[in-house]
Amino acid sequence: MTPELDPRLEEQITAWREYVGRRDAIAGRDVDELEDHLRDQIGRLEASGLAPDEAFLVAVKRMGGLDDLSREFAREHSDRLWKQLVIADPEAAAPRSRALPLAIALAFGAAAAVKIPALFGIGFEDDGDFYARNIAVLVLPFLAAYFLVRRKSSMATAVIVAAPFVLAALVLNLYPFGADATTLFLAAVHAIVALWIVTGIAYADGDIRSSRARMDFVRFTGEWFVYFVLIALGGGVLIALTMGVFGAIGLDAADFVENWLLPCGIAGAVVIAGWLVEAKQSVIENIAPVLTKLFTPLFTVLLLAFFVAGLLQGSLVDPASGSSEMFGQRDMLIIFDVVLVVVLGLLLYALSARDPMAPASWFDRLQLVMVIAAILVDLLVLIAMIGRIAEFGASPNKLTSLGLNLILLANLAGAAWLQLRFVMGRARYERLERWQTGFIPVYLAWAAIVVVVFPPAFGYV
Repeated sequence: MTPELDPRLEEQITAWREYVGRRDAIAGRDVDELEDHLRDQIGRLEASGLAPDEAFLVAVKRMGGLDDLSREFAREHSDRLWKQLVIADPEAAAPRSRALPLAIALAFGAAAAVKIPALFGIGFEDDGDFYARNIAVLVLPFLAAYFLVRRKSSMATAVIVAAPFVLAALVLNLYPFGADATTLFLAAVHAIVALWIVTGIAYADGDIRSSRARMDFVRFTGEWFVYFVLIALGGGVLIALTMGVFGAIGLDAADFVENWLLPCGIAGAVVIAGWLVEAKQSVIENIAPVLTKLFTPLFTVLLLAFFVAGLLQGSLVDPASGSSEMFGQRDMLIIFDVVLVVVLGLLLYALSARDPMAPASWFDRLQLVMVIAAILVDLLVLIAMIGRIAEFGASPNKLTSLGLNLILLANLAGAAWLQLRFVMGRARYERLERWQTGFIPVYLAWAAIVVVVFPPAFGYV
């Protein structure tokens, strides 16, 4: 049985585990075993007469193949007592990584996948609908394959990941959607959400029950987005230069850019951004806390402004129409839904970037204000949405938005309660993490319902 340690050592072990668990050299399912091994060594060393801190130092040093990781951890946590012991030895040369060649090969594969349909007469100009519905099916399998290969996943895990991609491809292409069908748009958008979460199964090497593995994927998602945006900005500069250079010699590069450079670049960037997250993780980990501290206050002010603006419009619900004067417009409701999703993503990213053992701070209290403001806005949106359904009847758009907002309300309400208890010192931070990661399967299930059930339920219109 794992020996019980004092709280100070528990904090050190938790920080060590958090760091090691985020490294792709160690599979998620092996971290528990490694932690047990570390604890056993600490117990034996303490029994031999070493002080707890000394036992921890020696046990970490004896973790064999984790020496390089321990050195990196010590370098980033210079306040740790055991830093000098861990980095005293000369650094071993880093093993030659095969991750980059694999990422490049799969990036080319993703780029080719978006062009292969052109061989069958399906071009971007005339068949944009095909690409809109299949973008997730064409590109995300290559990112999932990158993780499956890097994790050396079992065949069972590969099948679990592949099956939803096959199902999504069949649904999106065999369902008899009508022209400009709303259900097709909804299915395509939610297929991206569902298949991204399925890609998370590959990222976690099938360890779908682990709250820690889910939080690692949340962290990956935020970091992937940052890198993807940076690549996109660089790609925008490349496109501008390409157009300018060819235009200077009298050639129009617009066709090449629109049909080759842009679609192939986007598809390849999805995989390359995934590789960058793991290859340059220490860099982005320093950026993540800055990003969350920058945008959390801004979005808090934005949400409070939304709520106050809604109240200043007069009565929340217009008795004559059953819809809010400001919040009853469909486009406005969609914008608010997007804002709420971004706020939730920001909250998750902040959770993933936080030291779980750190005490509550002013930033945690600010996050609580942001979550409460998001709940207030969500309630306004729900009231307006129910009013629209009562006035105009149900539709795929309305029911999809209603379901999403109900899930968001439950998610945010639980997060607010646990965040409040945490800042009051009545709950541990891990409970908030488990609550948030526990909702990931809920979002997957809802996205799957919109993709598979909604089209036939609404006659494919």
